[in-house]
Amino acid sequence: MSEPHQHHHGGHDHDHDVRAHGGHDHPSAAGPGPLADASVRRARVNDAPAVGLVQAVVFREAYSGRVPDEVVAQFEPDAFARSWRESLAAPPGGIHRLLVACAGDQVVGLCAIGPSQDPDAGGATGEVTVLGVHPDARRQGHGSRLLNAGADLLREAGADTVSLWLLAHDENAREFAAASGFAPDGAYRDRVVSPDGQSLREVRLSASLLDAEPA
Repeated sequence: MSEPHQHHHGGHDHDHDVRAHGGHDHPSAAGPGPLADASVRRARVNDAPAVGLVQAVVFREAYSGRVPDEVVAQFEPDAFARSWRESLAAPPGGIHRLLVACAGDQVVGLCAIGPSQDPDAGGATGEVTVLGVHPDARRQGHGSRLLNAGADLLREAGADTVSLWLLAHDENAREFAAASGFAPDGAYRDRVVSPDGQSLREVRLSASLLDAEPA
């Protein structure tokens, strides 16, 4: 895969450069807001616009200043929403799921899971392909609830390991992943993110699903 704007638009097993970029419950400048009834559930087709909005905000935050402005500008809510609507209406086979975190009735986060597409992954390795929480809803546990729910689904499907890819520069996301039981497994890659060949390094983190779920 090459440019992020080519791969961030939805399908559960294709969003391999979304990862956890900027989308967890690490501190936000906005600070914690009032805690509405919090829940995690399977996404529905009519959630697509809200999911697209959250994903666009998270991606713009993660990539702003790291890739050309014209690339960031392509992280549009409508484009993400169209792709999610299509994949939710006709989901791929196997353990591909999109979960949403809600504050009351409002969708504030998303988590997509599926089998790992990495060449060195075994058949029992699952992957968190998308994980993001709107900045205004962070520090309220949504990221942890999403991650735990995704891990539970992968475990029930027979996975013994779960992995995710993070931008190497995103220290907040790496701290969140470490606190959730993930550790670097030595894999990394340099992803081309612009037409002129600019690249960003990503690192892979993994966690076992055999003994205990991620925190």
